[in-house]
Amino acid sequence: MLGFDFRVARIVWTVFLVALLLYVTYTISATVLVLVFAVFFSYLVYPLVEQIERVRPPRVPRTVSIAVVFVLAIGIVAAVATIFGARIQEEALRLSEQLPALLRSNDAVAKLPLPGFAEPLRARILGFVRDQLANGTDQAMPLAKQFGVGVMHAASNLIYLVLVPVISFLLIKEAPAMRDEMLSWMNRSNRKLWDGIIKDLDVLLSRYVRALLFLSIATFVAYSIAFSLMGVPYAMLLAGLAAVLEFIPFAGPLAASAAALVVAGFSGYDHLLWLVGFIVAYRVFQDYVLNPYLMSEGVEVSPLMVILGLLAGDQLGGVAGIFLSVPVMAALKIIFTRASAAQKLRREAEAREAELAAQAAQEALSSPQAEEVVAVVPAPPARS
Repeated sequence: MLGFDFRVARIVWTVFLVALLLYVTYTISATVLVLVFAVFFSYLVYPLVEQIERVRPPRVPRTVSIAVVFVLAIGIVAAVATIFGARIQEEALRLSEQLPALLRSNDAVAKLPLPGFAEPLRARILGFVRDQLANGTDQAMPLAKQFGVGVMHAASNLIYLVLVPVISFLLIKEAPAMRDEMLSWMNRSNRKLWDGIIKDLDVLLSRYVRALLFLSIATFVAYSIAFSLMGVPYAMLLAGLAAVLEFIPFAGPLAASAAALVVAGFSGYDHLLWLVGFIVAYRVFQDYVLNPYLMSEGVEVSPLMVILGLLAGDQLGGVAGIFLSVPVMAALKIIFTRASAAQKLRREAEAREAELAAQAAQEALSSPQAEEVVAVVPAPPARS
């Protein structure tokens, strides 16, 4: 009517709503990031909630079980921070005091160990390193100031450290009711589709978050023990840095390895090749044995998509975007796969119904009653 197409209007309205949702999400990105961290923390502690739920007396409310788990988790985090935090802080302060002098020192550059085949090129390599250090040293103070500003900004937002457990507590408490309420708004077909998507996302996030935690713990234990036995300077600091960067896919472990080699090299460590060998061996073990075992379900994204997602995440959200790139891509893959499967089933059902209708019509025409109807219809008169 008057050239107005309801189908096109519906598509335009849907695109507008999606664009509006993306804009609002980008505008409140800080709040969304806090919510994401709360969701991840919920998946970390939820297995303990399930264990306590199995032995909880019927008269005790479920809220008590959740509260016990959160108190236990916060106590464990505080204990770990107390045990290792003091040494890491001490090594970080010592490195911050000595690093500028090490960067300006030619002796530190000349003592960098090189493999035998590279010894004839030592003069050229050291000249290149000196040039890079000369340029990098001029930028060291601005970068340090920016880092200090970032630390002060994080310290001013310590309220988030309180908000994340609180939001996580409420999510675990109210998530089942929220899920049922959301599904009740949908019709039968959409309810079945989104119920499957929610279950797949639950498996994805639970596997991914717990795998990252175990990988981080394994990296901290392996690096701290190996670096201490090998006599690597600032062993606990480098191990803690590697454990934190383990939460950033691909780029995090690479940055941690580079930081360990640079700090050890400029600190005069004599067995740099042994350090390289350990890091390579551990990365091979983690990438091809430990990581596939921990992420055996849920996270199935091709390496090409991971790299592209990391680049896009860095452009959109910096470190937070890199951190969220892999689970976001995996979630989009789950939604697309589920929606495609539902669309395929819907088309197959429609084709089956059309085939049955055609079959029924053909049977009706070939039935005895249809033949009798045809017989009583008089033939048209012949033309003279």
